[in-house]
Amino acid sequence: MKITVYGAEQKCASCIHLPSAKETMEWLEAAITRKYPEVEFDFEYVDIDEPGPDQTHIEFADAIKDDEYFYPLVVLENEVVAEGNPKLKEIYEKIEQLS
Repeated sequence: MKITVYGAEQKCASCIHLPSAKETMEWLEAAITRKYPEVEFDFEYVDIDEPGPDQTHIEFADAIKDDEYFYPLVVLENEVVAEGNPKLKEIYEKIEQLS
């Protein structure tokens, strides 16, 4: 199951007291793999300022820059499951739907 976290080096204005997007991904990875040890996850961090050649990454990065989403943006199997300050309960529910 692929989980992609989009973010940037610089925190968003409303995220000053929250962890960085990279720290959020590390926290999610630890929490999710602990709760679902039987599920194989592929965690990926994408910097919205340098999304690379992948068209999906470029589209999500552009959408964040156009203020369609807040970052960190958490995408599970190409579906947005959380943005800004992600809630584990919502992410867990989506994982269980897809498992």
